[in-house]
Amino acid sequence: MYHSVAPYEEDPYLLTVSPGRFAAQMRWLHTRGLRGVGVGELLRAAADGRARGLVGLTFDDGYADLLDHVVPVLRARGFTATVYVVAGRLGGDNAWDPDGPRKPLLTADQVREAAAAGVEIGSHGLLHTDLTGLGDDALAAETARSRELLEDVAGVPVTGFCYPYGAVDARAAAAVRAAGYDHACAIAHGPLTGRHALPRTYVGDRDGPLRLHAKRARHLLRDLRGAAGRLRPDGGAGPEGGAR
Repeated sequence: MYHSVAPYEEDPYLLTVSPGRFAAQMRWLHTRGLRGVGVGELLRAAADGRARGLVGLTFDDGYADLLDHVVPVLRARGFTATVYVVAGRLGGDNAWDPDGPRKPLLTADQVREAAAAGVEIGSHGLLHTDLTGLGDDALAAETARSRELLEDVAGVPVTGFCYPYGAVDARAAAAVRAAGYDHACAIAHGPLTGRHALPRTYVGDRDGPLRLHAKRARHLLRDLRGAAGRLRPDGGAGPEGGAR
């Protein structure tokens, strides 16, 4: 789970990775025989038994620096990724982070450029709003309407959603499914973990080789524990099982 990749002087929310560090992290994956892909590709590969060696790479919020500091590095390694775009703030900035520096978001043209470069376009809602506790109309706008807008802008199907702030409850997950999304990303493992609440591992600017190794091992261990917890007593898999 990434957000912004750019040079920076202040980063109070720890959401920015420097370009040099990001390039080193992608090199770390590559030298271990791992390939970064978008979430949709990862899930399709898992369904076909081809997910070994694949790592889902996600970029929340849709920062404009994706095109300058992410796409060229991914392309050089033969990687792809998913960017989760805030549909109602195209060309705006991260106004939801009051204490941090303003960062420009992708414009409509830049979303199309990212899609043309092979980056999967997903929705991060309409206005980057916590979905839990929203009324029915607002929840529909954040899920269904954001998907419609992004499909019109990008000219490609939008099949993935990402919960702003990682905040998800049963009602939000149901709204995402009802809006037609094939999958959705959360952050932490929890009771809703599954295809519409996929857990992810945060990656920051401090994460060098040792920390990346530890985070990958921790994520895999939690995945195994989660899979065991979803097994029914008769040995069958419970609902919402799937790859990470």
